[in-house]
Amino acid sequence: MDGAGILTHEIEVRDLSIAVSRIPAGWFLMGCKGGAGVLVQDQERPVHRVWVDEFLLANCQVTNADYARFAQATASPAAPFAADPALNFPHQPVVGVSWSEAVSFCEWLSASSKRTFRLPTEAEWERAARGGREGALYPWGDEPPQSLPDYAERCARYWRTGPEPVGRGEPNGYGLYNMCDNVHEWCRDWYSPDYYAVSPERNPRGPETGERRASRGGSWRHHIKMSRCAARSSIPPEFHYADYGFRVACEVQL
Repeated sequence: MDGAGILTHEIEVRDLSIAVSRIPAGWFLMGCKGGAGVLVQDQERPVHRVWVDEFLLANCQVTNADYARFAQATASPAAPFAADPALNFPHQPVVGVSWSEAVSFCEWLSASSKRTFRLPTEAEWERAARGGREGALYPWGDEPPQSLPDYAERCARYWRTGPEPVGRGEPNGYGLYNMCDNVHEWCRDWYSPDYYAVSPERNPRGPETGERRASRGGSWRHHIKMSRCAARSSIPPEFHYADYGFRVACEVQL
């Protein structure tokens, strides 16, 4: 597993402390070919070889507390569900933020530091989600989510009316939490269901234009709460859904 040597550190930005992991550069097989008992969508095919440059990714999804600091500092509107007691706990992931609002948060972090923050691309997200497990269906391996010892408890305790606080459960091989569960996460790319057929080998960034933005990860609202690493999703960028959040990526300083 190339994620065995986890390099995690804190980035201080204003009064935020963002824990990030260094995702090493390398090749990986993006997509999923399916198999016994695995329902794979055409948009996940063909499986193709992709190179991703080294980058940093936040260990956890952006929280309500993080987003509230941004909104106050920039005189921006509060998160859409900031008044909902099921969704506004400070350590829950912020939800209902549109793609543009997530980008604005990244721009605020960048302006407040000497680093470049942004949303991860689909390729970066999938490489990071696998945690160094080449070809694995989930961050922990190929076992279905229902086989995890804490799955039933998390479903009953946290995922009935909203997402759980970030950082619960076990991190993957890169030290990342909730990569395939809790909330869908916005990605940088425009979405196309047939993009894999024309995707470049190195650092793919999605189509030039589109009507929907790509997203990854599972959702507390779904019957199956955890998605596979290769599972793709998308919605129009202006939508405000209660199971959509995001995490930030950051360029590696040379």
